[in-house]
Order: sequence, then C-alpha cells, then structure tokens
Amino acid sequence: DVQLQASGGGLVQAGRSLTLSCAASGFTFDDVARGWFRQVPGREREQVSCIGCGDGSTYYADSVKGRFTISSDNAKNTVYLQMNSLKPEDTALYYCAAGPQYSWFPHEYNHWGQGTLVTVSS
Repeated sequence: DVQLQASGGGLVQAGRSLTLSCAASGFTFDDVARGWFRQVPGREREQVSCIGCGDGSTYYADSVKGRFTISSDNAKNTVYLQMNSLKPEDTALYYCAAGPQYSWFPHEYNHWGQGTLVTVSS
C-alpha cells in the first residue's frame, strides 16, 4: 500500500522555526520527484519546494527562498522541509507529494500526503 505520511505542523510565533517530515511507505524515493505544496482556503495549491522536479534540480518558491530548506533521506524514505523565520503568510495546510522524476505541476505528482497544518501567529 503506497502512502505518504506528513507530520510536524503546529502553531508557532512569527520568526520561529518548524520542520515538516514526510515518510513514504510502499515505494522508495529513488529517482522520484519529492515536493512540498501548501494551500490556503480560496487559493490554488502553491508549490513551495521540490527535489528532482522540473529540470531535476531543487526548487524554492520566491516567497520561501532563503528561509526554507528541503532535504531528503532516501535511506529513511523521508523528505523534510525545514522552515525558518516563519511569517504569518506562511500559514497554510502543507502537503508532501511524490511523483515521477521531473514532475512539476500538481497533477504530475501521483502520491500525496494528508496535509499538516502550519499556523504562524504575529
């Protein structure tokens, strides 16, 4: 059974840090794109960061560049999102996703976690 289990969300004050984790089961992270997306009600799902996506490199949205770091431990089949200097506008439901290498658009990712809520208070 293929699953992605996201965890690590919570309520934090602006300026603090959180680390999200996404553990995969039923498949391995070898040669797959691994991404983090976020969504707030009424807005489209936004790609925050990904590894092995697009042209095969690592991507960060401009809004998180310099503050967020994505990493992947393939031995543990887990992808992480270290989020520093959090801002109220980072408040969202965060989803991890995995798909064929070079995936970019949400519809190209074929495995999704359940979402973990991050709330940043001002």
